Amino acid sequence: MNSGINALGQGNRANATIGRALNLVVQNVGGGRPGEADRSVLGAPSKFTLCFAEDESDPEWEPLSVARGFARGVSTVTLFQGHGPEAFVDQKSRTPEALSRSIGMSLVKIGHPKLVQSARAVLVLSPEHYAIYREAGWDRGRIERALYEATIRPGKELVAGADGVGEGVPASRAAEQIPKFHDDGLMVVRAGGKAGLFSAILPGWLAGRNKLELQPVTKEIRN
Repeated sequence: MNSGINALGQGNRANATIGRALNLVVQNVGGGRPGEADRSVLGAPSKFTLCFAEDESDPEWEPLSVARGFARGVSTVTLFQGHGPEAFVDQKSRTPEALSRSIGMSLVKIGHPKLVQSARAVLVLSPEHYAIYREAGWDRGRIERALYEATIRPGKELVAGADGVGEGVPASRAAEQIPKFHDDGLMVVRAGGKAGLFSAILPGWLAGRNKLELQPVTKEIRN
């Protein structure tokens, strides 16, 4: 499988075939056919195929599989209910603090800037963005915590009607400091090529404020 350059794109048979096979199972076995069980308004290219491997080449990095409870070296697959990739570009931030704030600015826009604690997301961290964290000695836990904190905003800016926008949280939450995600709502993976300071965000489906809905699933791959 491809975890390097163009990992989210075309050109690798395993990536494309696995993602396509999964979506065919959803449609033909699970009944997820458009206009029937699948009531998506627009759909997304990810419904054709979106599958890639995590880059585990750096021994200092804790892979997603380990973060989700498996031993290092165990091969796993994680299913995530997501849309197509959204590009994140930051060519100028050179400290982990600045980069985290920059990524946070893109994360808060998922779905709608005033929709909070209603979707999960995957951040696909490219080698060159990851290098900024690595050189500063930041591990997965510190990165994820910084990103979580970077999405916290005053409730008064998010309430329905603020700035003349109908979308938003109830007025009763105006005094809160509200994060974009639940505490387990953001997953970070490493992938991509050394071709520039570009990363990607995979937004999850909206599922209301119940964080138990639409959870990612990770399973061990067994021969």
